Amino acid sequence: MTRSGSLALVLIAVAAITSGTTRAEDTALIPDTSVPIPQLHFDSNGALLIKASPTSSVHDFDYLVGNWKLRNRKLKSRLTHSNEWISFESRVEMHQILNGVGSIDKYTDHASGTPYEGVALRLFDTKTKLWSIYWADSNSGHLDPPVVGSFENKIGHFFARDTYKGQNVIVVFRWDVRNPQLPIWSQAFSPDNGKTWEWNSINVSERVR
Repeated sequence: MTRSGSLALVLIAVAAITSGTTRAEDTALIPDTSVPIPQLHFDSNGALLIKASPTSSVHDFDYLVGNWKLRNRKLKSRLTHSNEWISFESRVEMHQILNGVGSIDKYTDHASGTPYEGVALRLFDTKTKLWSIYWADSNSGHLDPPVVGSFENKIGHFFARDTYKGQNVIVVFRWDVRNPQLPIWSQAFSPDNGKTWEWNSINVSERVR
């Protein structure tokens, strides 16, 4: 075999490995629709009724302590039947507070070309065993309504009523920690009280050593 032939085979092999890695990464950044979103329940006034799972624990977010780099995808336009996704990278630093009953993240990215910061505050209610997750960012400067929920079988679902561009929606955060070394966060909106959902954002975290 000529040297050029050997080089061609090497290049093909490298391309195949790179392609396989890319496909694996792309798969991780596609919301897992095989995992159902739990059925929603409401009181007589339409408020969400959320009950903690039997295994809900103050230690559910312990795995997230530390520094992480994130690969992200988000829909360019939400609730418009868009299928155009934007990819970018970001960073998160997570610390526990209140003797472990809470935790706080500092999130940063430059996806828009200018610095963007966000803060996630998580609090565990020791009576109800429910987690509440609050979010604020440098665009708004205020806390969004908390999403509330718990983990079951290493997957957490957290819900809230909210509005998006004047439209009433229910928001769900999903934390998938079946692989705690590569935790996956994703978000979906429902404009019809949980009958249908549109996944609009997802990220995969990798610990910074």
